[in-house]
Amino acid sequence: MCLVPLLTLGIGGYVYVSDCYRADEQAAAAMVQDGAVGIETSGSVTWFIPEQPTAGLIFYPGGKVEHTAYAPLMRACAEQGIICALVKMPGNLAVLNADAADGLRQTHPEVTDWYIAGHSLGGAMDAKHAEDFSGLILLAAYSTKDLTQTPLRVLSVYGSEDGVMNRDSYEKDRANLPADTTEIIIDGGCHAQFGCYGAQDGDGTPTISAAEQISQTSEAIAAFVAAGSLCLSWQEPNPCRLSARPFGYFCENICNVMVQYSPFYGTV
Repeated sequence: MCLVPLLTLGIGGYVYVSDCYRADEQAAAAMVQDGAVGIETSGSVTWFIPEQPTAGLIFYPGGKVEHTAYAPLMRACAEQGIICALVKMPGNLAVLNADAADGLRQTHPEVTDWYIAGHSLGGAMDAKHAEDFSGLILLAAYSTKDLTQTPLRVLSVYGSEDGVMNRDSYEKDRANLPADTTEIIIDGGCHAQFGCYGAQDGDGTPTISAAEQISQTSEAIAAFVAAGSLCLSWQEPNPCRLSARPFGYFCENICNVMVQYSPFYGTV
């Protein structure tokens, strides 16, 4: 008799994990390789590879979202010189393979500056394993782990129209992030449009397109990564001038200060 509830539980679990948000046509188009970005799939990981990567990013998808829905964001980041590893999760749930990032950095030893990023549930799982990386990037996500005493650089991005992320939990768990965490609110953005999988239940109504939200997000990520390099090239044009948006100016100002007070100022 005990087999009946077990069978019911198994069927229910299968139905739950099989019912996910599917990648749309825009995502499918981003999976097509071209001259600017190489695409390689090995096991459960799809790599988006620029010609000359300057940094690396490992990405965990949101819960119950097909991983390829984030291909447009990964391609946009790769076009800015960041090699990206998009991880397919069992049952489309990052909680079932939170250690998926282990060993991926060794696949591309030529890259030494690595970041871990994720959307929603994927970001929450990232935060539990982020301390070995140069930085953590949270997209509509928050950390339940205390990271305040770590040297970790953190970027938090969410949309002003997000109706899925619990704002009370976000504000409460904001205390778990370092004091110098960079927070960006995308005006008109929503929860779902970090990927390309259509509308999500409970989400707000966006006033910008998914393409625009992805563009702003990739620019913020690229600027954050560039700022983390401490602008060691000390040259003009300023390497942190990656965006005309406020975060781009913020990074540019940091770099200007670094240049001005470097021992090489006035000699380059």
